[in-house]
Amino acid sequence: MPSARYLTHLVSRFFTSLWPVGPPAADEAWAAGALLPAEVDLWRRMSGADRRHAVGVARRTGAALGAAATRPVVAAALLHDVGKIDSGFGPVRRALATMAEMVAGHAAADRWRRQPGLVGRAGRYLCHDRIGADLLRAAGSDPLTEAWAREHHLEPGRWTVPHVVGHALKDADDD
Repeated sequence: MPSARYLTHLVSRFFTSLWPVGPPAADEAWAAGALLPAEVDLWRRMSGADRRHAVGVARRTGAALGAAATRPVVAAALLHDVGKIDSGFGPVRRALATMAEMVAGHAAADRWRRQPGLVGRAGRYLCHDRIGADLLRAAGSDPLTEAWAREHHLEPGRWTVPHVVGHALKDADDD
């Protein structure tokens, strides 16, 4: 059973995701300036709510790390959820997929992503970490940026990114 903190987080994210508008133009420009050209293409495919969330994560990560917030770290913050674009799901279907995963387990999501239709899309949404890492590899992203997309839901002991960076990213994500 998920913790009360996690459920509260999910409810909060659901309601903020209902507002489809992206971040302010100044934040969009700042984000684009921190990304490689192929990463900008991926960034622009993310939903407005996901881009707003990502800018917040990147700003909080930068504040926590200071000069250690290199371009690949900022890109990792901005693009950690980029794999969600593959499902094409909006907030309601994302919430339903998340609830289905809570009942069936994450192993089921991995099987679902190979299925056609809505089941496959739900599986791809729930496996956005691996899908995002693949998209970032294809975009020529830094290995740290790619790794964080893959690892941002893992326990710290399984991270390959430097732990100080991983903790700053995870704390900033509140995920």
